[in-house]
Amino acid sequence: MNIIQKTIVLNPKKRGFHIITKEIIQKVPEISTISKGICSLFLLHTSASLSINENADPTVRNDMENFFNRTVPENPNLYQHTFEGLDDMTSHIKSSMLGVSITIPITNGTFQLGTWQGIYLCEHRNHASSRSMCITILGSE
Repeated sequence: MNIIQKTIVLNPKKRGFHIITKEIIQKVPEISTISKGICSLFLLHTSASLSINENADPTVRNDMENFFNRTVPENPNLYQHTFEGLDDMTSHIKSSMLGVSITIPITNGTFQLGTWQGIYLCEHRNHASSRSMCITILGSE
């Protein structure tokens, strides 16, 4: 059993839902050495989140962004915690709703995702910088 752990920095993204599956695979080539295992992805932030969802039709990502904006509106009368702007508390709420970690099986050197599944970085900030992610892989070569 091998244990691989590293922290990667994701390229900065604009606000919205972004497929990052290929970016992770490029930054963690060790995935290709695992025949059977699991991969834990843990985002080291409180104003973004992770999800697995549709990877083919970009309108899904737009609809997700629109849904969360309607569900958690940027209204200064609703929140006390707005030190970093109107998106401050709303980003924390969205992050808590979706979560900052996911676990994915690895089979024969690749993520075992469904045909239409991709890993999303859900960026909730209007002006975000790069995001860090701790990746832990347990598996056999």
